Amino acid sequence: MERISITDKTFDKIDFTQINLDKGDYENCTFIQCDFSNSDLAGIQFLDCTLDSCNLSMAKLNDAVVRDITFENCKMLGLRFELCNEFCFSAHFTNCNLTHSSFYKIKLKKTTFTHSQLEEVDFTECDLSGSVFDDCDLTRAIFQNTVLEKVDFRTAVNFSIDPERNRIKKARFSLFGAVGLLEKYAIEIDLKK
Repeated sequence: MERISITDKTFDKIDFTQINLDKGDYENCTFIQCDFSNSDLAGIQFLDCTLDSCNLSMAKLNDAVVRDITFENCKMLGLRFELCNEFCFSAHFTNCNLTHSSFYKIKLKKTTFTHSQLEEVDFTECDLSGSVFDDCDLTRAIFQNTVLEKVDFRTAVNFSIDPERNRIKKARFSLFGAVGLLEKYAIEIDLKK
């Protein structure tokens, strides 16, 4: 099948679980309320696209290109972003549920996660330098050998980060959130005066 190239198109309320998204390059496209759950997105290029209120849970991302993508209000359970083409990976997430997803070894410099659910997300060996977790829930998220330099965690909650196993120079934390840096020591901290 011949590879297609689509630019500046809006896809609204399409169920891609019933019909496949054609293999090709999608540039400056908008996907609104589309269902990609369990779909095969392997090899598809998404360039400067917006996905709004879409379900991408368990979609297959082998060698997919994700460059300058905005995900808003999306359900993205169990995605394995590490299978994407690593060249120029860049995305921003607002009001998304990424529970059980994995960014293993991906360069995510200056990525913004805003008002998002990141429970049990794997950030092992990622480079998150300069990223922002604004009002995000990081319950049981995994940070191991992760570059967290200049990351803003000030409004993030429920994270546990081992400063001895991650690079956290100049990362920003609230006083309350700093407790997540001490969890491994099993000490009790009373934040009341």
